Amino acid sequence: MAAEARNAGIPSDQIVVLEKGEAHSWAIRKFYPAKKVVLANYKGIEAICSGVMCISDMSKDETLTYIDRAIEQYQLSVQYNEAIHTIRPLQAGGFELETSKGHYEARRCVIAIGILDKPNKPDYRIPVSLNNRVHYDLTSALLENEECLVVGGGDTASEYCQYLVEHGNRVTLSYRQTEFSRLNRVNYESLMALEQRGQITIWRGSNIKQVEEDMDKRARVSFDEPAFPPQSFDHIVYALGGTTPTNFLKAIGIAFDGNAPIIKEGYETSVRGLYLIGDLSAGKKGGSINLAFNMAADAMQSICGRSPEVCESYHTN
Repeated sequence: MAAEARNAGIPSDQIVVLEKGEAHSWAIRKFYPAKKVVLANYKGIEAICSGVMCISDMSKDETLTYIDRAIEQYQLSVQYNEAIHTIRPLQAGGFELETSKGHYEARRCVIAIGILDKPNKPDYRIPVSLNNRVHYDLTSALLENEECLVVGGGDTASEYCQYLVEHGNRVTLSYRQTEFSRLNRVNYESLMALEQRGQITIWRGSNIKQVEEDMDKRARVSFDEPAFPPQSFDHIVYALGGTTPTNFLKAIGIAFDGNAPIIKEGYETSVRGLYLIGDLSAGKKGGSINLAFNMAADAMQSICGRSPEVCESYHTN
């Protein structure tokens, strides 16, 4: 979005990007295994680039380098380790923002925080003594030559399985459903190939009842179904998705229609001058980075349509 603003003729000293992580693309850095491919068109939903930003299928490092170069090219000011606490509309127009480090005022505000707020955790209790054996991503610990249980049935679960197998781990996947209906084609085929080659064990229709510490201080897992006897693992990796920052959006005053925020033309919310782009506005089409880039272009076009005086060089075909 900041790159689109620069392309529209807005000076770099009039744009600020606030990022609560210690680096850009924090979700990719934290949740993507090293060899995971960042797909331009996720789940086969084609997004033809319409703005200044566009990626092809890239490795994790290539994607991060691409964003590095964009920040440098457009001379963007990015404030890291700075979380937003509140966004308040001002009576005279614009917004006041309170962050973990200070205050800002802005004529326009664009929220592009992604859909993942924090990872979902299981309902059952996990003993504190197993904290170093239970994981919600694969960047916090290097797992090699271990007995691992992955819990989940989405794309992240499949990617975790692929990554763990590549590092010599013995992998079991527990999924509560009997069919993998949420996987994209690449991850489905990769997962089935691992199973056919005997590199992973898949327990379909399995529901974990309890996790406890065994006598060897490993994680012992019990299931509701008699078909799956209790078994101990060196590590458990959960891939259960994440919660969206709905409460944060509602606290700002954004109106919702059921579980979805109400979005008008150009991705403007019910709060005038406040825009919402990325997965939170994409619904079932979410996950495509190029689609998110296009949203930024559309939002910038909307802003320039209302304030042409600040968008001197922005032109559309």
